[in-house]
Amino acid sequence: MTEDPRALWDAEAEAFDEAADHGLHDPEVRQAWAELLLPLIDSRGRRIADLGCGTGTLSTLLASEGGHFVSGVDFSTEMIARAREKGRRTIPRPVFTVADAARPPLPAGSFDVVLSRHVLWAMPDPAAALDSWIELLTPTGLLILIEGRWHTGAGMTADECAQLVSDRRRDVQLRVLDDPSYWGGPTVDERYLIISHN
Repeated sequence: MTEDPRALWDAEAEAFDEAADHGLHDPEVRQAWAELLLPLIDSRGRRIADLGCGTGTLSTLLASEGGHFVSGVDFSTEMIARAREKGRRTIPRPVFTVADAARPPLPAGSFDVVLSRHVLWAMPDPAAALDSWIELLTPTGLLILIEGRWHTGAGMTADECAQLVSDRRRDVQLRVLDDPSYWGGPTVDERYLIISHN
């Protein structure tokens, strides 16, 4: 019998933020993520969908430092409970929903940005998930994917992910994220950012 993936992520929630890039407790790591993401979003007060938001660290970062209105979605009840706790101290306060990130219950065509970090590779059908995420965007909306191919063999290569996006959108920009400041130290994994404006 296959274990319920929700139960697996619920069990991960308690220690999830101990990873430097998850909790962003180290000021240098937090600053690195802020300096990566905030300039991509060209003004304050944007509507952002953070899909597979986990404990809501990026959601609260974007809300507190960018003044953005963030809707976070994750299917783990325990992850969302921690995200909501963080969000209580954040202005504007993000809205967090327990739901499947592959089919987020959010209004189509209403988000300036769709963001997902280390989630697309884990979707049962990444192409279908990506289709549903793109539907959330306004006509000028920005897609931001942070993904990787880990030394364990899990994940998605940059070429695979870029192809998925380019099959659906004209503009695809790839940036390697090999700077240790994002991860709290060196990594041997292939980690990268894909952004697409249309």
